[in-house]
Order: sequence, then C-alpha cells, then structure tokens
Amino acid sequence: MAGAFAEALEMVMPVLDAEPEHGEALYMAAVCHRYLERHEDAQRALDRLKTAQPEFGRAWQEEGHLLRARGQNEQALHAYARACQYNPALTASWAAQADILAGLGRTAEAGQARAQGQRVTALPKPVVAVMHHLYEGRLVRAETLCRNFLKANPRHVEAMRLLAEIGMRFNVTDDAEILLENARTFEPDNIQVRLDYIQVLRKRQKFAAALEQARELHDLDPGNPVFLSHYAIEAMQTGDFETALCAFDKVLEKLPGDPATLTSRGHALKTAGESEKAIASYKAAIASQPDHADAWYALANLKTYRFSDDELTAMQAQEGKTALSHAQRIHLNFALGKAHEDRKDYESAFEAYARGNELKRRQTRYTSEQMEEELEAQKALCTPELFARQSGKGHDDPAPIFIVGLPRAGSTLLEQILASHSQVDGTLELPNILSAAHSLRGRDRSDRTRYPRVLAELEGEELAAMGRRYIEETAIHRKGAAFFTDKMPNNFRHIALIKLILPNAKIIDARRHPMACCFSGFKQLFAEGQEFTYGLEEIGRYYRAYVELMDHWDAVLPGEVLRVIHEDVVDDIEGQVRRILDFCGLPFEQACVDFHKTRREVRTASSEQVRQPLYRSGLEQWKAFEPFLDPLKSALGPVLNDWRRDESQSNTA
Repeated sequence: MAGAFAEALEMVMPVLDAEPEHGEALYMAAVCHRYLERHEDAQRALDRLKTAQPEFGRAWQEEGHLLRARGQNEQALHAYARACQYNPALTASWAAQADILAGLGRTAEAGQARAQGQRVTALPKPVVAVMHHLYEGRLVRAETLCRNFLKANPRHVEAMRLLAEIGMRFNVTDDAEILLENARTFEPDNIQVRLDYIQVLRKRQKFAAALEQARELHDLDPGNPVFLSHYAIEAMQTGDFETALCAFDKVLEKLPGDPATLTSRGHALKTAGESEKAIASYKAAIASQPDHADAWYALANLKTYRFSDDELTAMQAQEGKTALSHAQRIHLNFALGKAHEDRKDYESAFEAYARGNELKRRQTRYTSEQMEEELEAQKALCTPELFARQSGKGHDDPAPIFIVGLPRAGSTLLEQILASHSQVDGTLELPNILSAAHSLRGRDRSDRTRYPRVLAELEGEELAAMGRRYIEETAIHRKGAAFFTDKMPNNFRHIALIKLILPNAKIIDARRHPMACCFSGFKQLFAEGQEFTYGLEEIGRYYRAYVELMDHWDAVLPGEVLRVIHEDVVDDIEGQVRRILDFCGLPFEQACVDFHKTRREVRTASSEQVRQPLYRSGLEQWKAFEPFLDPLKSALGPVLNDWRRDESQSNTA
C-alpha cells in the first residue's frame, strides 16, 4: 500500500513542477504524504492548496483526516465542518464529525451530522456527482449532468433545487425562480427549498413575494430563529425597519450575541440612517466573535467610521490567523485598508486593498476580453438603422429616470438629489433591465451576440410588453410620485434596450475622473457583482470601454443621455441641479440642492456620505496612492486625459 502511494507521489510531482498551484495535484500529493506518514509535507501541500483554492472542500476534509491522524480531534472537527460548508456532499466529513462529536459527548450534534451524511448518501449517484461539480466550481459540467438527470426524473426535487442554485450562480434568476416554485409545489414541506425560494425572490427584488414566503415560514414556527431571521431580512428589504428590528431582537433573545444577527441588525439601522446604533450593533458582533469579519468590514463600509489603534491591532491579529475562511480574509483586508488609509499609511493601505482584491478575484470568472467583446457587440449591432426601424414602439410611460455609469462615480449623490424632489421616488439599483437582457440572450451561451442582435427582430408589441413589465415589476419600490430613479450603474451596457422598450425614459450618465472613480471601486468590496473592480488593469479597461460605449450612444442617440460630471456637481451644486431637473422636465426645488437634509433609506456604500453636505476633499484622495497605480494608468490609455469627451455630444439641457 505504501509503495503504491510513493509511486503515485512520483507521478504527481512533475505536474506540480510544471504548475505549482494545480489543485488536484496538490490534493493528491497531500493524500499520498499522509498515507506515507509524512505529515509535515502533507500539511505544506494542503497550505498551498488552500491558498490557491480556499473554498476547495476536499482540501479541508483532507486536513481533517491529517489532524485526526495526529490526534488533534477538536481541530479536525473544525476542518471537517469547513469542508461541509464548502461542499455538503462530502459524506466522509459528515461521518467524521459525527464520530468526533459523539466522542466528546455532544450526542445531539453528532446525530445531526450523521443525518446530514445519510441524506446525501440516500441521493441518486448522478445527483451527488452534480453536487461535487457544483461546489468545486465546475458549473457547466454540473448543469449538463443535472439537466440530463431531470429529463429522466422531472419531479426530483433535490435535482431541481441544485439546478436552481446553478442558475443563481450563472445569474439566470428567472429560471431559478420557476424551478424552485415548482419544487415547492411538489414538496411544500421541504424547508431548504422554501428558504432557497425566498433567496431567489430577494435576488430578483420581488421583495413583497419574498416577505410573504418568509412570513409563512415564520407563522409555522414563530420561535424558530432561522425563520425569524429570514422574516427580519425580508421585512428590512421592503422598508419595514420596525418589524425587522423587532424580529432581529427576538432572534437575539434566543441566540444572545449571535454575530450574524447583530451584523444584519446593524445593516438595517445603517440603511435607516441610525448610524450610531448601527456602529453599536457591529461592535457587539465583534465583541461576541472577534473574527466575525463581516462586522469589521461593515464598520469600514460606513466610510465615516475611524478605527481606533486597539481595533487596528485586533484586526491585524485576526488577519494573521491561518484558520480564517476565504471570505473572512477578504473582509478583513478591505477593512484594514480603510484603517491604514485613515492613518495616512498609504503603502500599508494599498497592500491590504491589493490582498483583498487578489483574494476576491480568485472567486470570479470575469475576464476583460469577454466584457469588451460584449460592449463591442452593442456598438456593432445597435446602429442608427436599428433605432430608425424600432424607435417609438415601446411603452410610453415617462416615469423612469435611469442613472448609469460606473459604481463609485457619484450615482448615489445624483439619486439623492433627485429623490429630494417632490415628484421623484428614489428606489434601488434595480435588476430588471439586466434580467431582461439575460432573457433575451437565451440559453445558448455559445451565441455571444444573440443579444443585442435580437433587438432588431422584436415586434412592436413585444417591445411595449417588455416596457410595461418593467413598470409593473418596479412598482413595489415606488411611493406614489410621478417619476422614480433606477440607479443600476451597469445599465449603461443596455441603453439601446432601455430606449426601445421605454422610449420616454430619461438616462443620466454619472461620470467621475477615471483615477478617482476606478481607485474608489478598487477599494470597495461589493455585496455582489461588479467583478471588474477587483484588479487595477481590469477596472481601467472597463472604464475605458465604458467611455467608448457612451460615445457610441451619444452618436446614435443624440441628446438622449445627459452626462453629469461629479466634479462639476461638487463645484456648482445649484447649477448642476437645475441642469438635471431641466433635462428630466421637473421644476426647480431647493430641496434638491439641500439633498443632505432629506431623510430616506439609502442602501449603497455611500449612504452616510450623501447624508452630509458636499466636500472637495474626496475628489483627489486617489493621489496619495498614485505611486502604486501605474497599471491603472496604463489600462486607461488615452481616456486618462480625455475622459469628459466632447460634452456637446451629450445632452446639455
């Protein structure tokens, strides 16, 4: 047996010489070293593997086996739990947890772990294979296997749930919703399906429906902390902060000091403008669990919070721990960047931001080449001929005001200005246009230009129906005003779609100096999406492609987009407010100039900043980091010095 492992190790080593971070080779090397009782070599291989692929469940399972072989059962228990967190299909890890927990006298927990393992073992082998592919990141293979299994077993609920999860990861949320709705019909008592259904409804911003589902679960068992927590989150999403905070408090009565609940409670308080109470809730989460990195980053993400020296030391101590999850390490690095920046230690700040971005980039599938190809297709296919043939056929409602551009370009400020007007409701970064574009792309991902090519093929009735659907689906976010904002920045990629389905909608391009905008994005850890921000070259290329696409929209849709430069708003707030309101056909109101006095929920990273008057100090913060930003400058190319473009092409109302 030992000879076989030695021989296997000899076969693996040339692979690692050629590709030192090869995941499967590192895993096999660790297994071989363990069986050969070379425990230190096994641990070194696992450390390299976890660095390269921090969420590779089998790496954590193998570490559990190694720790158990060394007699370190409690540390092994932690490793096995982490393995199942990343891949719930690892039955060996469930069984090992059950054995260790039973040995520690924790019989109830042992029973739960054993039951989880038995549940996976009872599934058909193809479904277990789907789970392994899904949780190890092989999504295309997982989808193919899952669809094939469902063709033969169309009512298999777990397979439906897994295919919905794959759809969520591909951001095909409409398919995921249908799958989970059907699965819920087949097995109405399946709690995991119902929780997943709530999640997809929330992701699609169907907040009223998500709240109703959460309320149903809550009513089944009002004392269940999981159900209470979901009910609180959905109440928060619909703006019912009183109900949300009450529910969070009930969770904390049952789970005192629960860090996740305290952090979510802090988010609710922050959104409602109760920043001091939010800070207290985040700090309580940290006091309860010092490595709860979500709460550390939540403090940093307030933008106005300043970490004490003791807090900086505590974060550094946590970041130095080897047992941190990938997500914890990401959150801590972004928080450390903020703490160092506030102390004007720009080199340490940049190093922390860079570490956080590098870790985050490993989780994404984003490539600049694919994005540039997508934007080039918009320019090639959305021509004057397209608009001449299809214009005026969409839904004529003039209510939407789209604010587009890049994140961290001042769009939240423009939304706050407009939402301060008596005739405008401020909403959210609504996903509806992105969802419509996904639907038009269809299932065949190999046909890269089906969308926007399909825009030329749609009948007038279809365009009008899509416009009406947008108005109907977004109605829940409105409070009765004649107009409303949609500040999803990525909608700049879909201006043709917007103008064809909603020809009377207004579009504002929020633009900011490229170095300020891009570096601010690089410093920001986004809740989801915006994968292009996790690298200086990537974000620079994205900004450049954005400017070039906006040039195209100016050429083919002259006068339809108002460009608003953030620096101009800071320099001349009243003049820019009048210009924006004129473009939107709205009368001047002083409240728009005094935007910081408006009390409303703000859900973006700039929530605390837009509750303060304008200040110029933020315009050139990037200059302190200039020695580290050469890759960004190179990626921006000529746009670095010509980012405003000829504003005469953009509406200058």
